[in-house]
Amino acid sequence: MKNILILIFCLPMLVGAQKKIQGMVMEANAENKHIGLGGANIYWLNSQTGTITKNDGTFSIPYLKDNNKLVISFVGFKTDTLTIDEPKMVHHWLQPSNQLDEVVVQKERDAVQKTFFAAQNVVTVNSAELLKAACCNLSESFETNPAIDVNFNDALTGTKQIQMLGLTSPYLLITQENIPMVRGASQTYGLTFTPGTWVESIQITKGAGSVVNGYESISGQINTELQKPLTDSPIFVNGYGNLNGRLELNTHLNTKLSDKWSTGLFIHGNRRDIEVDNNDDGFLDTPLANQINIMNRWQYQNPEKGWVSFFNVRFLNDEKQVGETNFNPDTDRFTTNAWGSEIDTKRVDGSVKLGYVFPELPFQSFGFQASYSNHQQDSYYGFNVYDIDHESIYSNFLFNSIIGNTKSKFKTGLTFAYDGYDELVNNQNFERVDRSVGAFFEYSYTNLEKVSLTAGLRLDSHNRLGTFFTPRFHIRYTPWEKASIRGSFGLGRRAANIFAENQRLFASARTIQLNGNGGDIYGFDAEKAMNFGISFLRGFTWLERPGNFSVDFYRTDFDNQIVVDWENPGEVSFSNLEGKSFANSLQVELNHEVLPNLEVRTAYKFYDVKTDFQTGLLQKPLQARHRYFANVGYNTPETENGGQWRFDYTLHALGEQRLPNTSSNPVNFQLGDFAEGYSLMNAQITKVFSKKFEVYVGGENLTNFRQGTPVLGAEDPFGTNFDTTIIYAPIFGRMLYAGFRFKS
Repeated sequence: MKNILILIFCLPMLVGAQKKIQGMVMEANAENKHIGLGGANIYWLNSQTGTITKNDGTFSIPYLKDNNKLVISFVGFKTDTLTIDEPKMVHHWLQPSNQLDEVVVQKERDAVQKTFFAAQNVVTVNSAELLKAACCNLSESFETNPAIDVNFNDALTGTKQIQMLGLTSPYLLITQENIPMVRGASQTYGLTFTPGTWVESIQITKGAGSVVNGYESISGQINTELQKPLTDSPIFVNGYGNLNGRLELNTHLNTKLSDKWSTGLFIHGNRRDIEVDNNDDGFLDTPLANQINIMNRWQYQNPEKGWVSFFNVRFLNDEKQVGETNFNPDTDRFTTNAWGSEIDTKRVDGSVKLGYVFPELPFQSFGFQASYSNHQQDSYYGFNVYDIDHESIYSNFLFNSIIGNTKSKFKTGLTFAYDGYDELVNNQNFERVDRSVGAFFEYSYTNLEKVSLTAGLRLDSHNRLGTFFTPRFHIRYTPWEKASIRGSFGLGRRAANIFAENQRLFASARTIQLNGNGGDIYGFDAEKAMNFGISFLRGFTWLERPGNFSVDFYRTDFDNQIVVDWENPGEVSFSNLEGKSFANSLQVELNHEVLPNLEVRTAYKFYDVKTDFQTGLLQKPLQARHRYFANVGYNTPETENGGQWRFDYTLHALGEQRLPNTSSNPVNFQLGDFAEGYSLMNAQITKVFSKKFEVYVGGENLTNFRQGTPVLGAEDPFGTNFDTTIIYAPIFGRMLYAGFRFKS
């Protein structure tokens, strides 16, 4: 009887043990001695479930029934991926990375990853996806992914602007390694300041983000992870050229200085000095440009002691000339000889990240992030002058630990931010200093079988926004295997930089009207919005091949917004919201590997985005209510030396877009109420000769679709009807390009 009672008492523990993978990670040696590696990372591929080995190399991780790929990694050692089909003991030796033998990874990571287990709705885009297009800079990194919409900003600079959930990039928190980066003075052109080859991966979070990263996120967050000196190629060279005269060269030089220190020098340069005017309107279709971008990156790893850190310093000089083809800035600047513009930007920035994991408590850690930037832009558009100097300081201290067990975790910390702005708008000067200090606490609970949730709250005190709370909540529920239902809710606030975010207004004859209400930011109140949404993700296997289906719905409601009203063609007015402003976003996506190495992605998006303008509640202009997306990618099997062909095709189809009201213009300067829908096709072919060298050729807008009249009043740019702001389609037309990549 006693033995039966003992068996009954131990049975739950025995059953629980069967649902775990336990074992030991060791350093490979000739004698196969059990030299445990403490601090090694162990996680299930394409999931958020992971752990860290103890000091003796032992570990325990929950067994996932729907995932059999276990990844084991450790700094200085080659990463292995094991196939685990049932709960069992695992003893594994890792090979040092300086040995010649190569570990064979049994399954590569997907180029675009969606997790079934995280509470937040996150899409991860890795470097393999970025190589499907030319991806010259961050603004061009989303062409093959439906999570982000890419639009054109104006008829002069050709700068691509991104949108998510129907809202423009100022409502996104754009971070670099979780440090706010594209904001303030860099809002319009900042995405072009991060070369695509520098990017290791991109994490796209839909809906309100984490309170850890601040209060500014409203519609989502885009975080970029940069290449690491320790894991990037010692030498990487990328050359690129296209038919509109753009030439680009990227060089990465990485050196491992010791077991703990690595450094990398990243050099980017691009130039365009060929005048292109394919539509014969007398204006450049793309700007004459010159950019030099240099970053030095340092990495320190000491896993035995629990320390890891990164330090970056960067210098950027970016010059653009736009306007009429016969404009000469030396003789025509601020004259009526010809209309032209120059935009010169100099930027210096640096950041540091420091992390420490307690060796005896691998679930407990602290981190420190800090950054500094000095951004100076001098620009003029015809007779309009816009200069801005922006100095920014940011710091964030974080502490992570558990409550009871590793299912319940928390993050807490303190944030300090400083922004100093000095703007010259024609003859008027705008100066202000924004300071804020905040504290946050975020709790997360993870139950892999059914529920994960993240609940956060932060309290900030801002010299202009006041003292306020920011709540954020995310939850994930698994109704059955390979399915996730997510819900989210959150508030966001931001101080709108109305001129930096709307620089295209200067390239028109419109007058600027500031209809403030006495607020602290250009005479306006801060923007405040609530975002909530629900999403469903279902993985499936059809014809013995994997796929997934997802549906997302999000709504953003503005309590206050700086309304930019373009409905009067003679002016652009800014005012605080009086009435309603909301954005509804619905996305349906289906992805499937239909044949070996042949993957198809499709998506449909519907946007209902409306704001109360002076003339009433109207649909947002230049926003297609219906968008369709398709991407087909095929890779041939790799040869023994790594040779391969890669083919990629992308289709973007946009429905009709409402145009700003031009009915009060003379008849020949009037546009219709709506612009008709159109389609864009992009394609790229890559020939990989070996693991070290590849070439690629491709084309954008292959059907050569162009907007008919991108510049209103082009024949009289100093007249009252001149306007370059109403852009709903490409201007340049078909663009072909070619390039190469080399790495050692």
